Amino acid sequence: MTSPTAPEAPVGEAIVDWYASAARDLPWRVPGVDAWAVLVSEVMLQQTPVARVEPVWREWMARWPRPADLAAEPAGEVIRAWGKLGYPRRALRLREAAVAITERHQGVVPADVTALEALPGVGTYTARAVACFGYGQRQPVVDTNVRRVVARLVHGRAEAATARAADLQDIAALAPEDHDRAVRFSVAVMELGALVCVAGTPRCGVCPVRDRCAWRLAGSPAHDGPPRRVQKFAGTDRQVRGRLLDVLRAAREPVDAAALDIAWDDAVQRSRCLDSLLTDGLVEQTDDGLFRLPA
Repeated sequence: MTSPTAPEAPVGEAIVDWYASAARDLPWRVPGVDAWAVLVSEVMLQQTPVARVEPVWREWMARWPRPADLAAEPAGEVIRAWGKLGYPRRALRLREAAVAITERHQGVVPADVTALEALPGVGTYTARAVACFGYGQRQPVVDTNVRRVVARLVHGRAEAATARAADLQDIAALAPEDHDRAVRFSVAVMELGALVCVAGTPRCGVCPVRDRCAWRLAGSPAHDGPPRRVQKFAGTDRQVRGRLLDVLRAAREPVDAAALDIAWDDAVQRSRCLDSLLTDGLVEQTDDGLFRLPA
């Protein structure tokens, strides 16, 4: 007699089981890491690869293990420590968040999503990520990777459409019933999107839910929207701003305009980027016309 076939585990359970053996060993996922360490990692990871973030995160946590430690640091030193992570306004927002945590929450990162969203530079995604990964709350956490998994697995689309409020409902519906596994699922589905269900050419052969993926079952139709734009960097204002900040990070004293002139040949673009850095509060001009990181 043929024994009955065991029922398939629900999608969310299968993803959690996969994560148990496939998860990357990242320092902000170690048991016991607090919500402040999670918040720092989440801000650093915005639009920045894990490989670039990890060494900087380790340095920051060794130097500023509590929000009050970062809040007490001059803004210029925080920008200097941010190094080459890019989008340096994130460093300023993180310091501002540390000040707010110190002043409003007695130095403890709040656990409430609404209170987290009230912190400078903390949006819906980051607030839910901190509540979930830092405090073990059952929260749907949706980033670009998760939206892509849901687009394929649930909606049968090759790529995610514009972010929408229903994304939270979609991912919450897939989470396991058990509280602890639901919390685990939030990071597991992000990892699935980062390692397997990647943009362009997904690794469907090793996906734990490939047989229940609406996109694969539909024959893996091509993306029907406009082509994804590849963001260039060379020659952009972002690159010029980075070059100017490199000069100021390396200098312990204010520098004159001539020191910045050698960072970029195009005087018009260089001037525009310097003005934008001054406007953003990433650079200050002294009374005698020199330039420095903010005091």
